Amino acid sequence: MRSIDVERMNKVKRAVPVIESRIKVKISFRKDKVMIKGAELNEFLVEQIIRAVDFGFHIDDAMLLKNEDFLLEFIDIKEHTRRNNIKDIRSRLIGTGGKARKTIENLTGSAIVINGNDVGVIVDSDHLDAVTQGIESIIQGSKHGNVFAYLEKQNISRRKFDEDDLGLKEKIEE
Repeated sequence: MRSIDVERMNKVKRAVPVIESRIKVKISFRKDKVMIKGAELNEFLVEQIIRAVDFGFHIDDAMLLKNEDFLLEFIDIKEHTRRNNIKDIRSRLIGTGGKARKTIENLTGSAIVINGNDVGVIVDSDHLDAVTQGIESIIQGSKHGNVFAYLEKQNISRRKFDEDDLGLKEKIEE
């Protein structure tokens, strides 16, 4: 049995029926804690999902963590900058009308939530390094266009090697 401290109990309570219907666990509540009972692996998965929902992710995005390729990562903005105005850095990460955040999400297939001084990311393990590097670069003041170009380049290089043929075989002509 695992217990997790949560800040947004109402949001977690709304997500519990979806979690319990998709993963075989029993979830109960005590004051500011959520108790999870089930198989060890399922308890770990549900703990990650509840942490994501409590941070601010939508339940559909948090349920991506059921797939073993997806990870939940938190980036502390203050660790990557000396600037005191965190509000400006958060606005750089979000962009005008959420455009910068949506662009990063679309380029990497990730889900990003900015909450206070932290950035939460749900992303597959293949893109984790690229997403964290991109977010850290924007925090440190890099131009958005340079970061987006970097993320596009990372996607293209991965797609080339996803194919079965790496181009090493000699072609046989008849």
